[in-house]
Amino acid sequence: MNVANIITIVLAGLLTENMVLAKFLGICPFLGVSKKTNTAVSMGIAVTLVMLLATAVTYPIHRYLLLPYGLGYLQTIVFILIIAALVQLVEIVLKKYIPPLYKALGVYLPLITTNCAVLGITMLNFTNVRITNYVEALFNSLGAGLGFLLAMFIFAGVRGRLESSDIPESLKGLPITLVAAAIVSLSFLGFAGIVK
Repeated sequence: MNVANIITIVLAGLLTENMVLAKFLGICPFLGVSKKTNTAVSMGIAVTLVMLLATAVTYPIHRYLLLPYGLGYLQTIVFILIIAALVQLVEIVLKKYIPPLYKALGVYLPLITTNCAVLGITMLNFTNVRITNYVEALFNSLGAGLGFLLAMFIFAGVRGRLESSDIPESLKGLPITLVAAAIVSLSFLGFAGIVK
């Protein structure tokens, strides 16, 4: 296990290959749950947890069950079913042990099932050239989850500032939210550097 490669994988998921701001996956909760910092952070933690659990389960199933038996074409269906089961598990735990958080996340918690960032990371673990084993796949999911959390936190801060700003009537609501999201996304492009 190469420590430098793991650090690169985590930093890439966090900054240069950020699921929300660079790959534009997981936009629904990004726009929907980022009004308050505490719910944005909670959603980021929940998504990170589901990403880690989904990778922990889907990687061995894909590598040791689907591929050897020529069932790779079932990857998407199998991964979605696994993610749905994991989200239900997280939802049950939150409902039982942390009811205020469960209520704060509302409809967006079950939507993690269809969050393309979660499905995307489980599939990208097999196409990313830096990922060669199970441990690296787990760290890739951790980096992607932390990147999602970072994007949610930053954007919640931006939206908090927007609420106290004097915004022209024509830009209020969704338009200014999308403009702000684009600017935050552009700021992350700087981490990728200039490619010729």
